[in-house]
Amino acid sequence: MIREDGARLALEGPLTLATVAPLAEAGRPLVASTDRVVDLTAVTHVDSAALALLLSWTRVARGAGRQFSISGAPAALVSLASLYDVDTILPLGR
Repeated sequence: MIREDGARLALEGPLTLATVAPLAEAGRPLVASTDRVVDLTAVTHVDSAALALLLSWTRVARGAGRQFSISGAPAALVSLASLYDVDTILPLGR
């Protein structure tokens, strides 16, 4: 689920292959519309689909000339980003 609170987008629950497709679609216009901080504090589980989601949103935001950052990234996501060598591409706040 995505909750919008001003410039903040809070994601909740698992970010997995089973859940990211509708989130990706719903989030694209949101990240293109204004500068955003995506808060992952309430995310309960991640897999590589979470990386795909966040990389997609990063690309959309940058393409629209928007600032985009990620806060509260779970350790598992940071580890996956490092493993896949995308930790320098994703704006992961630590």
